[in-house]
Amino acid sequence: MNISLQKSAFSKKRSAIKITGSKSETNRLLLLKALYPQIKIENNSNSDDSEAMTKALSQTSQSTIIDIHHAGTAMRFLTAFFSMQEGKEVVLTGSSRMKERPIKILVEALQQLGAEITYKENEGFPPIRIKGQKITKNKVILKADVSSQYISALLLIAPKLQNGLELTLEGEITSVPYIKMTLALLNEIGVKTSFSDNKIIVYPAENVLSNSITIESDWSSASYWYSIIALSEIGTEITLSSYKQNSLQGDSALAEIYSNFGVKTIFKDCELFLHKAENFKPETLSLKLNNCPDIAQTIAVTCFGLGIACDLSGLHTLKIKETDRLEALKIELTKLGAEILVTNDSLHLKASSEIIENVSISTYQDHRMAMAFAPLALKTSIIIENAEVVSKSYPTFWDDLKQIGFEFSSNNTI
Repeated sequence: MNISLQKSAFSKKRSAIKITGSKSETNRLLLLKALYPQIKIENNSNSDDSEAMTKALSQTSQSTIIDIHHAGTAMRFLTAFFSMQEGKEVVLTGSSRMKERPIKILVEALQQLGAEITYKENEGFPPIRIKGQKITKNKVILKADVSSQYISALLLIAPKLQNGLELTLEGEITSVPYIKMTLALLNEIGVKTSFSDNKIIVYPAENVLSNSITIESDWSSASYWYSIIALSEIGTEITLSSYKQNSLQGDSALAEIYSNFGVKTIFKDCELFLHKAENFKPETLSLKLNNCPDIAQTIAVTCFGLGIACDLSGLHTLKIKETDRLEALKIELTKLGAEILVTNDSLHLKASSEIIENVSISTYQDHRMAMAFAPLALKTSIIIENAEVVSKSYPTFWDDLKQIGFEFSSNNTI
């Protein structure tokens, strides 16, 4: 399905949107609930990724094939989960793109602990066969600059391991907020942890608190509304719920980052009020996004829409996402008239004053490509290809855009 968005589509200057729970928090808590059924979860994410996690964790047969499609978080977390399910054997597989996304670092870490995991096709990539074992070893060394999902996968199963886990990270740590999120959720259910220098310890816990945890709404999903406000006229407002000022999510950096575009953020009673206060445009926006790489696409597109140059770094993990997001951004922004350079871990966009109209944006089976480019409809007519891909993290995105006055048509032409 392609969606054609008309220019100047935002007709409501004051709107309210309810966004479902964070995919990151939901998937962590779904795994913890599988380990400790007494945990109760509210405001679950309705994303495809979380549905894939839920379905996989409900598998009860002794030997089965589990297809998690495009759900990268599920692949990492479930690899760790099934490795310590004694007597259970599974094959974890996914989409063609998932079979190109590396899993070797996590597999080798689990093998250090005594897990039995083998590759079904290509060395270092899914699909993988996992034979669940009783894991008694508790020390692992891992490079610190790898995807935080590898680290979180190990931490989430750690309290159920006989001797817990002592994880040593070598080098500069990537995406610290996501690691801290995992540890905070473990603490919330009563698991003792420590994180000092480059060593993380999770202590064994047979029983945990029977807590009811309400998941905060997804900050990554909020990024598209920040972009809409930034690209809108002074006085435009959107209210988002439900959010916390002391969020566990690294993408909450949006509040500070978008102040560079004149967007004011106010927290009140678990609601987030976004207000376009001024047309402030820095000459060049320079940001290191290693703690929140998932919002890089949104920021780059916002800068392009406002005619601002930007230098974004700390983005090496974007190379192994649903697509190579840096190359995808370069290709699609160039179509729109941008001058852009990308490296293995950075993006450099020159300031521009003209946007080419009626460009068709390829989304590369990547939900964030679709949603990051949609706000440009405030500046030019634009077509989003394979728009249904948003269901991976934000299934109601197009309905919410329509609710605030965006006008668009859709067809089933791929």
